[in-house]
Amino acid sequence: MNFLDITAILLTLAALFAYINHRWIKLPVTIGIMLISLIASLVMIAVGQFIPSFDDSATAFVASIDFNEALMNCMLSYLLFAGALHVNLTELKSQRRIVAIMATIGVTITTFAVGTIAYYIFSLLGVQIPYAWCLVFGALIAPTDPVAVLGILKTAGAPKSLETKITGESLFNDGVGVVIYLVLVGIAVSGVGNVTVSSVAHDFLLEAGGGILLGLVLGYICYKMLQSIDNYHVEVLLTLALVTGGYRLAMYYHLSGPLAMVIAGLMIGNHARENAMSEQTRTNIDTFWELIDEILNAILFLLIGLEIFILDFSTPVIIAGLLLIPVSLAVRYLSSALAVSALGKFRKFTPGVVKILTWGGIRGGISVALALAIPKSAGDARTYILVVTYIIVIFSIAVQGLTLKSLISRTLAKR
Repeated sequence: MNFLDITAILLTLAALFAYINHRWIKLPVTIGIMLISLIASLVMIAVGQFIPSFDDSATAFVASIDFNEALMNCMLSYLLFAGALHVNLTELKSQRRIVAIMATIGVTITTFAVGTIAYYIFSLLGVQIPYAWCLVFGALIAPTDPVAVLGILKTAGAPKSLETKITGESLFNDGVGVVIYLVLVGIAVSGVGNVTVSSVAHDFLLEAGGGILLGLVLGYICYKMLQSIDNYHVEVLLTLALVTGGYRLAMYYHLSGPLAMVIAGLMIGNHARENAMSEQTRTNIDTFWELIDEILNAILFLLIGLEIFILDFSTPVIIAGLLLIPVSLAVRYLSSALAVSALGKFRKFTPGVVKILTWGGIRGGISVALALAIPKSAGDARTYILVVTYIIVIFSIAVQGLTLKSLISRTLAKR
């Protein structure tokens, strides 16, 4: 099945599920599409027990989609740019300390704490996964997913300062998380003796620092070009070229494409919006990128629901996944509490901020994509990690996503 066939099927299913959700179910669009996709997948699996050829066809279709390639090397660039485009830079600067702590120290703590606890849980259940691969699991589950967070926060009704904390962290922490993930995968594959502190520092500076610098340069060039004309057709095209070409350039030079797109999006959404766009251009660029965001989110959450076809579930691994849900939340709570406590002497925080930061730390497609990117040489460890990751992601999006708004309302009502 070629690319156009796959795209046609995914767009058709996304549109159909979005219609069903809007017409009858009325959940937030992304969550509704994912849950309908998940239910439809389970129904097809059940039907496949009686009609094996039907199950084989559906499994073959899902297996033909490279989730990691589709998200990490295609969709993510547009989604991050669209999300950053609407973040107020002044507000983000005011939250920069907690965003920086959560996106660096918080991710690191979560990686090692969740990975270590996962190792002991797997061992108790008789699931044999080397400690190095458990740390890889900790790294891929540590970052909150900017795509899932941005989609759900739109309807959560959080105060602007709190929304900026959660959004800012989610936009930046995936860059740190991916670097840690890559280092740990290297250790798991080749052994700790082949990885040095200097190589880790080099990778981090090259990927994260280089990505930020590239985003600044490309964002500035695009800003100056936007400033020199007043034609919204051309200006929309320039932003599209910035994202498409800029992300591929970052990937070519092994820089952090996600961080580059976040920085470029912040520049275009703030400096360019204020100084280089007419009102008509602002309206059209916002409309264009909101549409891109909605379409790609719909496809992404559809894919998450369909991925169940290629997973190999077993009782011990399912139990491990269920046990690691509260573990990941507890570690998230601890890292959030440490960040708020460290900064509490210098500023005031919204009452209940730790609870909201914990519950708002939603995992999504990025974690699934990184789990799928684990080398097949990892053997059963890859299969087990993928299943556990999927269980945590489904819980995170469905349960945390659906209850975040009510948690925020109840917490703020106690003030």
